[in-house]
Amino acid sequence: MEKMDGSMRCARPEDLDRAAEAILGRYPEARIFALHGPMGAGKTTLVKAFCRVMGVDDAGASPTFALVNEYVRRSGGLIYHFDFYRIREIAEVFDIGYEDYFFSGHHCFLEWPERIAELLPAQFVYLSIRELEDGTRELGWKAVES
Repeated sequence: MEKMDGSMRCARPEDLDRAAEAILGRYPEARIFALHGPMGAGKTTLVKAFCRVMGVDDAGASPTFALVNEYVRRSGGLIYHFDFYRIREIAEVFDIGYEDYFFSGHHCFLEWPERIAELLPAQFVYLSIRELEDGTRELGWKAVES
């Protein structure tokens, strides 16, 4: 894994909650989180962990076909969860009004951000997740500023 600000191995679902808490604590002002990892590595499961620790009761499945799901926090704030895996052209992202989401001040979690790399804001948190041979997940995170 490349040089990261932090990392954690997660063997159980509750480990993901601790990782989400650590990441949010490390970057309290961050709003854009770009999740990188292969299919089946656990990106959606990690987003659900973020939602749990941020007070969302109804975080569901990945927004594969809708591109974005909106979750409401118990505190009243919003969380946006994007899945860019199925986009065919960047115009689809413009069509959903991505700027309204990315610059809303609400937390945005992006699966498959490499598909929209040219649209990522100047500052975001890069998250890497991969499954190890023993079934545990290895997470890494770092702040990105371009």
